[in-house]
Amino acid sequence: MTSLDKPGAAARPRTGGPRRRRARGVPLPLLVPGLVALAFLLLPLVALLVRAPWSSLPGRLTSAEVWQALQLSLVSATAATALCLVLGVPLAWLLARTDFPGRRLVRALVTLPLVLPPVVGGVALLLALGRNGVVGAWLDSWFGITLPFTTAGVVVAEAFVAMPFLVISVEGTLRAADPRFEEAATTLGASRFTAFRRVTLPLIAPGIAAGSVLAWARALGEFGATITFAGNFPGRTQTMPLAVYLALQNDPEAAIALSLVLLAVSIAVLAGLRDRWLTGS
Repeated sequence: MTSLDKPGAAARPRTGGPRRRRARGVPLPLLVPGLVALAFLLLPLVALLVRAPWSSLPGRLTSAEVWQALQLSLVSATAATALCLVLGVPLAWLLARTDFPGRRLVRALVTLPLVLPPVVGGVALLLALGRNGVVGAWLDSWFGITLPFTTAGVVVAEAFVAMPFLVISVEGTLRAADPRFEEAATTLGASRFTAFRRVTLPLIAPGIAAGSVLAWARALGEFGATITFAGNFPGRTQTMPLAVYLALQNDPEAAIALSLVLLAVSIAVLAGLRDRWLTGS
């Protein structure tokens, strides 16, 4: 007698076959708000593309003012990202690998620029690094360094608002990395800095790359802190967001053209991040 001939064999469910797919019905109370949210996010971008002056777009984008603002934006955002890397990666390591009193408070202060209005950040930078600021007065009297309303001030303002993105990304990657590799390197005679440079950095390279791209994109789109701390001087402190704001008052089509450039750069940034960096997989 085979197993099929046994009583009750036909009623037994098969366990080795393919599993039946579950129904993936979407509840209407979730579907409608989700579609509304999607339309809310996409509608302004679609309107920007629809209202773009495509016929005069090449001439507007090749003007000297546009390239000047774009060049300044790219250079200042890159310099701000480099500053974030030099200062932010060690800070992320301290938050992830060391235990000191007030670490939670320090982490909260590090992430404060994420929720702080950019204009308030610009005012705070003026009070700290201006000619009469807490630190800026010393920089001016001792070294003759003046940061407000200069290109260096643009870099400082962008780094102030962009650094938390890098620190959060790198700290999360450090917490996910196994610290035993660093400990093994130190037991073999490597110093803590050598273990960090030769072992830790290769492990957290994806997190550093993702944080750098996010910081660069945030620095490229910075407006409030830049115009408050560095001003809006063409060729010196006028970045692309500031050029869009100025053009919107006099030439809306030029503002749309400049906005399309920033939109294209943002899409390129998201494509460069890729899903594995965004999802952490």
